[in-house]
Amino acid sequence: MADNQEKDYILQVKNLKKYYPITGGFFSRVIGHVKAVDGISFDIERGTTMGLVGESGCGKSTTGRTLLRLDGEKTDGSVLFNGKEVYDFSKKEMNDKRTEMQIIFQDPFASLQPRMPVGEIIGEAVREHKIVPPEKYDEYVEKIMDECGLQSFQKERYPHEFSGGQRQRICIARAIALQPEFIVCDEPVSALDVSIQAQIINLLKELQEKRNLTYLFISHDLSVVEHISDTVGVMYLGNMVEFGKTEDIFKNPLHPYTQALLSAVPTPDPKAKMDRIVLEGSIPSPANPPKGCKFHTRCSKCMECCKCEVPEVREIEPGHKVACHLYKDQGKKVES
Repeated sequence: MADNQEKDYILQVKNLKKYYPITGGFFSRVIGHVKAVDGISFDIERGTTMGLVGESGCGKSTTGRTLLRLDGEKTDGSVLFNGKEVYDFSKKEMNDKRTEMQIIFQDPFASLQPRMPVGEIIGEAVREHKIVPPEKYDEYVEKIMDECGLQSFQKERYPHEFSGGQRQRICIARAIALQPEFIVCDEPVSALDVSIQAQIINLLKELQEKRNLTYLFISHDLSVVEHISDTVGVMYLGNMVEFGKTEDIFKNPLHPYTQALLSAVPTPDPKAKMDRIVLEGSIPSPANPPKGCKFHTRCSKCMECCKCEVPEVREIEPGHKVACHLYKDQGKKVES
């Protein structure tokens, strides 16, 4: 669901696919594929945040890892970073690009080396990529720690001596220490208490304004996504079913799946009536997805055409795109 208007896009993704082979039999032959990411397109403007939402297993995290070449080769499609194909870089070129593209993982404890002090965790890649001269190394690490709300005396401590929120600050410090332009935030607050979530979200926003960072913010928490994102993409079973500006998605959700997700967001008003849309059944297997629209097996608005025809992506209003047969005679078709 890409937009071809002339804007400063840091990342342009077109028809991206990532399949994992399924092997079986005596000779372990490939007998099928898990279609984790199945042809998605989107653009992210420099200095903005794109939220990526959907149920567990829909391909959100795989998308983030595939963009950064952390999971082997892509199956198909293109990933342009600053106008250059990420998968055309040599091993050395990609190693150099790691300073520009970083990731913050979901579990702040599992992603930290337990036998290394925090100062070394943050500074290891700084030393490897020669971000600063050796004589300024300690001063630089302390400066990064201070930016992320950590004290310099904590430099010699180990990850198990920190709380969950502090560990996530360490992960953020490790990412920004390389002075990146683009960061994939893979559910960075899902393992934290609500009060700590707010602190981490505010820290990410402060760092974005200060350093002109661009985020892909992966989450299943729509209230968090609404707070931090400029645009939102909704994924279902490897496909992008809706994409648009955050306010458009939340005020006027078009796809039945998006409507169901938003209906589950709790409201702070105890007197407000909840019109909850309950999805029937469980998410189908990405190894054997339904024909036609993949959502038709759980959709209350399913039509006959949904069962056999893949819906086109259509732009219903400027920048607001949806892949659903309910809108096949509306808006304009978008080349995905």
